Amino acid sequence: MIRDRNARLVFSTGGEVAPAEPESPATPVRAEGIRLRLERRASGRVVTLVTGLPGTPGSVAELAKGLKVACGTGGTLKDGVLELQGDHRQKVEAALAARGLRSKRAGG
Repeated sequence: MIRDRNARLVFSTGGEVAPAEPESPATPVRAEGIRLRLERRASGRVVTLVTGLPGTPGSVAELAKGLKVACGTGGTLKDGVLELQGDHRQKVEAALAARGLRSKRAGG
């Protein structure tokens, strides 16, 4: 039998399909925990950064939304890092403590 290198199998009724492997959580819980950091942008604005939020991306997004509401400010979630507009470290610490999560301030 001569096989064409460019030919490929499109459909086959024979053989077994391997079972799908269970997916691992996309965002593993980090050992260092939740960190709160204050950052000053080039324009002079101050931003509170919250890193190390535990859970799946969906639960992290829900937690981020709750923290924005608790602080009464806008913000965004980029690559697992929550950026809140302004200095809200005390409010974030209180909101996380109310949810049973421990946080630590980082930086100066």
